[in-house]
This record gives sequence, C-alpha cells and structure tokens, in this order.
Amino acid sequence: MEEEVKNTASEPEKEKEEVRPVRKQGKITHGIQSIMGGDVLSRRTVLSNLPFLVFLAILAMLYIANTYYSEKTFKDIEKTKNELKELRYQYITAKATLLYYSKQTEIAKRVEPLGISGTTKPPYKIFYSKALLKKQTDSTGRTP
Repeated sequence: MEEEVKNTASEPEKEKEEVRPVRKQGKITHGIQSIMGGDVLSRRTVLSNLPFLVFLAILAMLYIANTYYSEKTFKDIEKTKNELKELRYQYITAKATLLYYSKQTEIAKRVEPLGISGTTKPPYKIFYSKALLKKQTDSTGRTP
C-alpha cells in the first residue's frame, strides 16, 4: 500500500514535468531567427521585390558617391579660398612696393647713377593767343 501511495504521489510530479506549457515565439525573435536562418531570402515576396531591392542598392551607392563628391568639392573650395587669400596678400605687398618706388624722390635716387637729375627751374605757364595760333597755322599749313 505504501508503494501505491508513493506511485500516486510520483505520478502527478511526472505529469507536472511533462505538461510544461510551450512558450510561443514572439514576432521579434521569429523575425531574427528567420533572418539568421536565411528563410527571409527564400520567400516569394522578397523575390518579387528583388528589382526594388536592386534599385535601393543603386540609390545607396549614388548617395555614397554624392557624399564623396561633395566632400571633394568642399575641399577644393577651401583650397581655392586659401590660394585667393595668399594672392591678395601678394597683391597688397606688390602694390605697396610699387607705391614706394614710384615716389619722385625714389625715382630720382635710382636714376642718379645714370646721370639724370631733376630740374632746378620751377614750372611755368605757356600763354598763347588765337591770333598767334592762326598765324602759325597759315604759314605752315598745319596746326602746331
């Protein structure tokens, strides 16, 4: 009798062990398993959407190429800006040097070794009359 009691007591324990509820897979875990297992690529929906997937891949490549092109263009613009700044500095330096050497005193200093000197007489005005001008034109046939 004790064995029967023991048998009946152990049977529900076995039943409890055997009757475990099976946990349903969630949508996320099922999705991950289908992707990792390769089931996603074998479905008809993917095969029917293959041209669209190729189109998306081409768009992604164009997007990447456009990004590289814009970065290259930006670098070229920055390089050109730096060159322009450098040329502006050279222009300002050359202009200042030209202004310095075009002063009358500097020109006089530079041509002195050639034997050319500045004038000592002050400038004066030349006056003329129309009658005198007409007389000279009639005698020579041309205007002075």
